Amino acid sequence: MNNTDFIAIIPARYNSTRFPGKPLAMLGEMTVIHRVYNQVKKALDNIVVATDNQLIADEVHNFGGTAVITRPDHPSGTDRCFEAYNNIQSDAKVIVNIQGDEPFIQPEQIQALTACFDNPETDIATLIRPFDPNLPFEQLENPNTPKVVVDNNGKAIYFSRSVIPFIRGAEKQQWPQKHNFYTHIGLYAYRAEALLKITQLQPSTLEKAESLEQLRWLQNGLHIQTAVSNHTTIGIDTPEDLQRAIQFLKHHD
Repeated sequence: MNNTDFIAIIPARYNSTRFPGKPLAMLGEMTVIHRVYNQVKKALDNIVVATDNQLIADEVHNFGGTAVITRPDHPSGTDRCFEAYNNIQSDAKVIVNIQGDEPFIQPEQIQALTACFDNPETDIATLIRPFDPNLPFEQLENPNTPKVVVDNNGKAIYFSRSVIPFIRGAEKQQWPQKHNFYTHIGLYAYRAEALLKITQLQPSTLEKAESLEQLRWLQNGLHIQTAVSNHTTIGIDTPEDLQRAIQFLKHHD
């Protein structure tokens, strides 16, 4: 597939519960949304910010980007992406959903996602990270860090907030030395027809149990292809996260 077959859509909502207005927060000399846009521009040419707020749209236009206003009541960034894709009447074959609070996303991560669509069976692509066995097991056990198991070709079999698979006959602290565990990085790309389908699906029993949207897609038979990434990213969900990002920027910019 060619670069022109892909469009990056960056959902950027203003009224975040934990950090209102975070896309407009300053991170160094740029706003958060400006940094995200610049990182994506290193990998893809076609980029649109999907926002519910005119201030964010104005900021994007001011730095030379493209923005589209979407409804404020979308239940997820996936739905906001789909509305934006329709509103601009894009003919791109694949939509790459870049979170608007990931200012350190790397172009290599985006390229790894788009390469998944060289496989014609791929409906959705996402990233996974090998768990470092030298880290405390409690980090792997954290339910806020979803885990994933894949088949021999990298196709996702299941996502869970529990540690999967269970390692029989070993103490939990030894599990990372016994098996290669993967954690999930919440970055997605979808074929246009798959995105249409998933916006029409009702929440599934597995999704309700784990509160993981991607289980709805698996339970309905969609092929989720994974790619491995070792990059460390810092998502900004709270003002405290922003301070950590500022410190990270000082050492890596």
